[in-house]
Amino acid sequence: MALLDTEADGYTPLPGGRLAMAVVYLEQRARPAPRPDPAVDDVALERLTDADLDRYLALFAAVGEPWLWFGRRIMARATLAAILADPNVEAFAVTRDGADIGLLELDARSPREIELAYFGLVPGALGGGLGRWLMNRAIEKAWVRAPERVFVHTCNLDHPGALDFYVRSGFVPYGRAIEIAADPRLLGHLPRTAAPQVPLIEG
Repeated sequence: MALLDTEADGYTPLPGGRLAMAVVYLEQRARPAPRPDPAVDDVALERLTDADLDRYLALFAAVGEPWLWFGRRIMARATLAAILADPNVEAFAVTRDGADIGLLELDARSPREIELAYFGLVPGALGGGLGRWLMNRAIEKAWVRAPERVFVHTCNLDHPGALDFYVRSGFVPYGRAIEIAADPRLLGHLPRTAAPQVPLIEG
C-alpha cells in the first residue's frame, strides 16, 4: 500500500463515481474496564455460520446500507461462506423478539490479534443503550481468546457517533488512511437511494 505524499497539502480532486473515505484505526492492547450493561430486555446473540449465508447478507444490508457498507455485498458467495465457516470467525445476529436487529463479527484469523470486523444495529434499534450492550458482548468474546490486541476501523461514512463510541469503549486511535473506491451505488451493489447524506456523483 503506497503512502500518500505527506508534503502535498491541499485538495486532490477525485473522478466522478469514486468515493474517498477518511479512515481511523483503533485498538485495545489490554481489556478495558467493564462498562455497566444498560437495561435491555429480550435481546440475544445467535451465531451465524455458512449455513446462514442469506440471513447474514440480509442483516449486513439492513445494518450497513445507511453507511454504504459494501465489502460483503461485492464478495463472491463462496468466499463469504468460507469466512463464516472458519472457526476463527465468529459472526452473530443480534435478535429481539425474534427479529434480527444487529450484527457482530469478530475475526481471529490473524495470530494473536482479533479484528472487530463488523459491528452495528439496524436504524430502528439505535439508541436506548443497545450499542453499549453489544460492545460489552464483543469485548467479552474477543478477550476470552487472550489476544495481544483487538482492533477496529471506522471512517467518515460511518455513523457520526461511531468514532467517539469506540473511544469511550476503550479503543485508542493509532493510525489514519484514505480509502478510495468506486461508489457501490453506481455499480448496482447498493440502491441508488442508500446513504442520501453522501452525494451521488456520476462518473
